[in-house]
Amino acid sequence: MVEGPDWRPTPAMQERNPEWPDYIAPGPDNPLGTHALYLSWTYYRIHGTHDTRKIGRRSSNGCIGLYNEHIAELFSLTNRGTQVLLI
Repeated sequence: MVEGPDWRPTPAMQERNPEWPDYIAPGPDNPLGTHALYLSWTYYRIHGTHDTRKIGRRSSNGCIGLYNEHIAELFSLTNRGTQVLLI
């Protein structure tokens, strides 16, 4: 669980998009938004996004993107180790 996450593209993302930066610090340009819940899989997270056009579309590399206000609420209700079921 991270408030103000930083972001690094996966190796596959870097291969597809070599112009992308290797690192983005927390803030408005960060694709993970304001909060991130890291799952047990290395590159999968439930996180916010500043780009709300991505919500509800097939636009991720496996993550579940939420509006920043929704991930902030979920973050406040969740404890580390909470089981996540994807259906």
